[in-house]
Amino acid sequence: MLTDGKAGDLAQCLGIAERLGLKPIEKVIAPRAPWAWLMPLSWRLPFLALDPAEAPGRAGGPLQPPFPDLVIASGRRAAPYLPAIKRASGGRTFTVFLKDPRTDAGIADFLWVPEHDRLRGDNVMTTLTSPHRITPESLSALRSDPPAPIAALRTPRVAVLIGGTSKDFHFTDADIRRFWDVLGHLAQSGVGIMATTSRRTPPELAEAARTRIEASGGWFWDGRNPDNLADNPYRALLANADALVVTAESVNMIGEALATGKPVHVFRATGRSRKIDQFLRGLEGLGVLRPFSGAIDPYSYEPMDATPAIAIELARRYQEFRGALPRPKES
Repeated sequence: MLTDGKAGDLAQCLGIAERLGLKPIEKVIAPRAPWAWLMPLSWRLPFLALDPAEAPGRAGGPLQPPFPDLVIASGRRAAPYLPAIKRASGGRTFTVFLKDPRTDAGIADFLWVPEHDRLRGDNVMTTLTSPHRITPESLSALRSDPPAPIAALRTPRVAVLIGGTSKDFHFTDADIRRFWDVLGHLAQSGVGIMATTSRRTPPELAEAARTRIEASGGWFWDGRNPDNLADNPYRALLANADALVVTAESVNMIGEALATGKPVHVFRATGRSRKIDQFLRGLEGLGVLRPFSGAIDPYSYEPMDATPAIAIELARRYQEFRGALPRPKES
């Protein structure tokens, strides 16, 4: 399993590996400049594609033989390593890339790409939502034994999953005031609010949400206060929510929220993105997603989770690949 350490990329790879029943070995790459600047478009030029210090088989590098039968990678910088591993293994490694590698489909044997990206090909599978690690079994276990701060909240409970600044969206002062207002309307409805932030959450947004939520008797996690849990209770929030509010810039968080089968409402900050707009329209068209304006609409749908289907298709293609390999000569 190969990434540059980003949490979202790692979660997607682990989600697929775990659905396949595998215990993956995690490898993290950290290419230096100028090689990092050229990725992934440099993958067809082996002498430019990789930082030489991280070439497969390089002493002290992250990619040492024996090379695996299967590599799952995610993240733009990880993409060029797949053809290099393929060559180093003599063609015996089956390579998988998750997300759009921002180049052509020839970079891996099998690719999963979200529907809102444009890459297509015979070796490309697309789904509306992304792979993740949220399973019905994990949600059930956390629902039967919720952490004490969650168990103490009034019901129904609403989980607020707060992202933040991204390439396409940012929270202006006006957005933060609007978020403050709609959280106030939510609190006045009498629900128990539980919330968590992400690495991208601006401090001003986090503080405004904390103030509003704690004033209503809700629970806000940041890992800093002595009475907070040490580990992020993100999954426990998903499991114990009767409805969810998610900021619009995070495709991964929205997909994970939809795995619960509970109402999911989206709060949108300033910005626009063709890809995310297409993603949100697709989900709204299916009736599984609604905008958040301070009230929760009761509705139901079958939990959405593309991870099993992606894992099944990967396994099928892997078996075809292994069957097509030349058999070793008998001595």
